[in-house]
Amino acid sequence: MTTQPDTVLIVDFGSQVTQLIARRVREAGVYCEIVPFQSAAEGFRRIRPKAVILSGSPHSTVDIGSPRAPDEVFSAGIPVLGICYGEQTMCAQLGGKVEAGHHREFGRAFLEIEDDCTLFDGVWARGTRHQVWMSHGDRVTAIPAGFKIVGTSTGAPFAAIADEARKFYAVQFHPEVVHTPDGAKLLSNFVHHIAGLAKGWTMAAYREQAVEAIRKQVGKGKVICALSGGVDSSVAALLIHEAVGDQLTCILVDHGLMRKDEAQSVVEMFRQHYNLPLILVDASDRFISALEGEADPEKKRKTIGRLFIEVFEEEAKKLGGADFLAQGTLYPDVIESVSFSGGPSVTIKSHHNVGGLPERMNMKLVEPLRELFKDEVRALGKELGLPESFIGRHPFPGPGLAIRCPGGITREKLEILREADAIYLDEIRKAGLYDAIWQAFAVLLPVQTVGVMGDGRTYEFVCALRAVTSVDGMTADFYHYDMNFLGAAATRIINEVKGINRVVYDVTSKPPGTIEWE
Repeated sequence: MTTQPDTVLIVDFGSQVTQLIARRVREAGVYCEIVPFQSAAEGFRRIRPKAVILSGSPHSTVDIGSPRAPDEVFSAGIPVLGICYGEQTMCAQLGGKVEAGHHREFGRAFLEIEDDCTLFDGVWARGTRHQVWMSHGDRVTAIPAGFKIVGTSTGAPFAAIADEARKFYAVQFHPEVVHTPDGAKLLSNFVHHIAGLAKGWTMAAYREQAVEAIRKQVGKGKVICALSGGVDSSVAALLIHEAVGDQLTCILVDHGLMRKDEAQSVVEMFRQHYNLPLILVDASDRFISALEGEADPEKKRKTIGRLFIEVFEEEAKKLGGADFLAQGTLYPDVIESVSFSGGPSVTIKSHHNVGGLPERMNMKLVEPLRELFKDEVRALGKELGLPESFIGRHPFPGPGLAIRCPGGITREKLEILREADAIYLDEIRKAGLYDAIWQAFAVLLPVQTVGVMGDGRTYEFVCALRAVTSVDGMTADFYHYDMNFLGAAATRIINEVKGINRVVYDVTSKPPGTIEWE
């Protein structure tokens, strides 16, 4: 649905933080798209960008067959910024030299500013020293003609270079990560001062363009929307309803893997506050019967995805047919689904139908949020009038309790987990911590332990609690609870949930591209 006149193209060479480049560009008010390097030439012709950013990569430019940028990127007369591997391939392709086996730099480093350049304007001055984040084993040993050195570090004599005449810039460090404190300012300089792009990326503008695009795609067709109860599908439903009105019917499938009372609360909100046709389908027995005893997490996801499709097919027939199926696919889902083989970014949303629907459905996908990140969806939800209490809901992916219950699934285990999860969230809300946490949930571990409760011995499950802080879910860190809170929450769960005699806290950070918990 690209209708943005001023777009930055990001060529993805497989870095685990490529999505963060896109986040920083959009935070600067400029629209951008990520394309894997294999299809970058096609993407370049389709998007016709006003500037290009080349990402990092786990590869080495000295290896035969390593990724390269399309030649037209450098011949189009538009600004180009190379980051880490992006700098190395820029130099290799334009006549410079890259070598392996030199001093490596991983982690915090310090950049010495050797010369002025537009990329540093108003941020870093010549003769100053600044913290950056490095992650490289190879390094540039000779720069192409026309470039000058503007920054050095201990392990990189060409840590920042610039060809001001052609508006080519390259840095060995990663400006997109928070560990480079001024990195966002450098990327803002690139898109605004160097590429000359205006701040035109707003949710109000996106809403208007999305409504127009939905009307054009759908025409007079009928749309069914897979409403999950989460923020993503709810925002998608409201946006589509604004575009095509009663041509939309929302279907909420209660698969028996939702949180306590979740289906009921979602139905009440939509029926009371929004004039949307909504069908509630109770398919809990069908889903749980198919999943019962299944321990493999990927098979759980595939089974859930298949059953969703079957239910939507059946409901569409009851409605006299449908031409489109709408769902709340987000940009990270799309990126992860097209990432190149062998890269760190992999498909993690295999219950989503990002790649398309089975041909037998004879329906096309409507995915009005597929260009947005999670926090942007929340901003759009606010623009559409969703209540703050709903917009701020913690994400709870489609497989629901199925992947919060590692090992074989049973109805009994799901009920135990549902009760523990409800108590945990209740304690978080009572403590006033809900909005400070991005995502929190309970997990029922496939482990039973001996415990003594009162005068009796128990042999029951262990419950793990998780809470993370994040902006968009691509990276996350565990929430630093006060021990008094954890003690109170654990005590309630053990006392009130029969089947749990021990509670642990999951102290794990989430790097990009990892499964939430399974």
